Amino acid sequence: MIVTEQYPKGLGPTVPELGAKGLKIFSKTCFTMLTPEVEEEMRSIPDLHSVILCGIEAQACIMSTTLDLLEKGLDVHVVADACSSRSQVDRLIALSRMKQSGAFLTTGEGVILQLVKDSKHPNFKEVQKLIMEPAPDSGLLQLFQGQNPLFT
Repeated sequence: MIVTEQYPKGLGPTVPELGAKGLKIFSKTCFTMLTPEVEEEMRSIPDLHSVILCGIEAQACIMSTTLDLLEKGLDVHVVADACSSRSQVDRLIALSRMKQSGAFLTTGEGVILQLVKDSKHPNFKEVQKLIMEPAPDSGLLQLFQGQNPLFT
């Protein structure tokens, strides 16, 4: 797992609720997470062909990173209900643009189940407890109700 922080000196560090304590965190000021240090870290991951992204400011950091990763030929999976923006309009347009550019939109539950792959997985019972609790409203459902031209 690679964690980046956008200008933590001015915006603050990653909140402890995300469980990143003990992980190597890369600070950055550019919107993409693909700094030289992160790219070096990515090269150390054998057979890397797919990336899962989540974070804040979908229209800035998540979108810039998505476009850069797609340009490098990687599959990009954006966890839509784990990405936010200061405005729902920015969030909606960013998710739409990332999808149009070739990224796969998914949900937190969807990505967890894809990673576990089988109910026989040794940690499935723990994972099941996580996904059985109703997720908080992400504000996305209302965007998909009816015929939303941005997601057709």
